[in-house]
Amino acid sequence: MNNGPLLFFGILATLASSFWTLLLAPQLQIGRQQPVVLESTGQWYPVPRPGLAQQGAEVYRAQGCVECHTQQVHQKGVSFAVWLADPGTNKAELVEALTQLKIPSADAAKLIEQAPVRILSGLSVVAAQSMASRLTNGDAKAQAVIETLGPDIERGWGRRATVTQDYLGDYPVQLGSLRVGPDLANYGTRQTNANLILLHLYNPQKMMPGSMMPPYRFLFAKRKLKEGELPSMLGEPGYEITPTPEAEALAAYLMSLKADVPLPEAPVPTPPAKVVPAGAASTNVNEAAGAPAK
Repeated sequence: MNNGPLLFFGILATLASSFWTLLLAPQLQIGRQQPVVLESTGQWYPVPRPGLAQQGAEVYRAQGCVECHTQQVHQKGVSFAVWLADPGTNKAELVEALTQLKIPSADAAKLIEQAPVRILSGLSVVAAQSMASRLTNGDAKAQAVIETLGPDIERGWGRRATVTQDYLGDYPVQLGSLRVGPDLANYGTRQTNANLILLHLYNPQKMMPGSMMPPYRFLFAKRKLKEGELPSMLGEPGYEITPTPEAEALAAYLMSLKADVPLPEAPVPTPPAKVVPAGAASTNVNEAAGAPAK
């Protein structure tokens, strides 16, 4: 019996299934993603980068920055913490509730005065919600708050893991694979001063002693000062250092790297904010409006 046709169709089916599993299915799942509207602000995410930052992305790629920096914050998992958002007025009852959670009464009294404050951490979602409900009595309020875990989070490189949604405005996506320098996925929230970024590009070792980053002085113009002229912040004795358009574009790109908005697939820890008494808020409004203080 001739098994040639059967063997041919078997190989064809194997190749087709492999193509579907490895290429087509991920393209359908990820490649068609679109910007989403954030529930908290009603704005689209991700927003397109400004024109100068778009130019800076090309400078970033041309200078090979992706060889030493990644743009992907890793996350190992999540846990939950219990936060006391508002201690209310019946502090004696709240101290008793905290002691039932094996917190000494003296420590409980201090925690109440520091509210909003984290009470317990490293819990499961069920345990955190249960403890929060036990502390929410009368006008006291507690809540369970998600906590992201991992070395990158502890280093302050981001508040959550980066996900595919964060890269929709980038082509090509400059993920990187080596970390000679820190991860830059969320650099724009850590550094908002363009002058300091330019100074770091011109002289990395001055800004961060021991840095392995090479200086990018060719992105700056150097001019000898005339008598009586004062140097700028980037200046050297007797000289003025001026950033070129490429350096300014690169700084704009680095400041645009922000991937910390909460997404359904990547929630961000949001501890409760301090409650401002109604009387204090109205007083601030009156003072801002120029009303005489009473």
